Amino acid sequence: MMLPLSSWPAAERRQIVGVFTDIDDTLTTDGAITPDALRALAQLKAAGLTVIAITGRPVGWCEPFAARWPVDAIVAENGAVALVRSKDVDQTGLQPSSTLREPLSKIYQQNAGTRATNQARMQQIGARVMFEVPGAFITRDSAGRETDLAFDYHEHARLSPATVQRVVGLLQGYGMHTSVSSIHIHGCFGDFNKWQGANWIVRELLQRDLAQEIDRWVFVGDSGNDQAMFEHFTHSVGVANIRRFESALTHLPRYIAPSERGAGFAEVVDLITPTSDGI
Repeated sequence: MMLPLSSWPAAERRQIVGVFTDIDDTLTTDGAITPDALRALAQLKAAGLTVIAITGRPVGWCEPFAARWPVDAIVAENGAVALVRSKDVDQTGLQPSSTLREPLSKIYQQNAGTRATNQARMQQIGARVMFEVPGAFITRDSAGRETDLAFDYHEHARLSPATVQRVVGLLQGYGMHTSVSSIHIHGCFGDFNKWQGANWIVRELLQRDLAQEIDRWVFVGDSGNDQAMFEHFTHSVGVANIRRFESALTHLPRYIAPSERGAGFAEVVDLITPTSDGI
C-alpha cells in the first residue's frame, strides 16, 4: 500500500543527500518539463543535494536536457549509458567524449565492440517484431538510441495491453531483457535496469556505494520500468499518475504524491528541502 507523501517522517527526510528521478510523466507533463518541476530541480541543487535523472529515453534525446537542466547526470536507456558534466568525469579519471559538446561527457557500461554487435542484432529484431505485430512501430526517438530497442505503445501510438505483452514476449524470445515504461516497450542485450544503472552511476560519479547509503536517497517515478527502484529504495515516491499502473506493479513506491507528473515531483522536493517542512 502506498502511503500519503505527507506521512513521510521529517527525521528521515532531513537525512536525504541525493535524488534520483524518472523523466517522462514524472518531471514532464504532456511531454515537456513544467516550470514547477524545473524550479524543483534548481531547489535541490541549491540545497546541496545530488540530482540524477534516470530514464528509458535514448541518450541522444537526453543530451539537450543534460546540458540545460540543473542535474549532476542523466542516466539513459534504462541504465546502460549516462551523460555527466565533463568536470565530474575528469575528476573520476574517465575520458570525456570527443563527440559531445562541452560540458557533457558520455560513459557506457558496455565496450564499443559489444555495443556494435548488439546494435546490429537489435536492427534485425526490430524489423522482425514490426513484421509480426500489426501496429507495433519502433519509437520516433530511436535515432538517438545506442544500447536499447524501443517500441511506442502510448506516446504517439495506442497499443492494447495484449499487444504490448505480445511485443514483450517476442523480445524475450530473442534473449532480450525487457521493461515497460509509461510510453515505451524496451528491450536490450545486457541486464540493465534503473536500479543497476543507479548503482553504476553513483560509483562512477561519486565513488560511493549506493546500496550502503540507500536510506539517504530518494527515488521519484511513475511506471513499470521504475519497479526495480521502488523495490530497492528505502524512500521512494510515486507521482499520482502511478495509479494508472498500480494494479500491474509487483513493487509499489512507499509514498504517493498528491499531484500528477511535474507538480507531484515539485511536491516531493518541497517536502525534503530544508526550506520547507510540508506540502
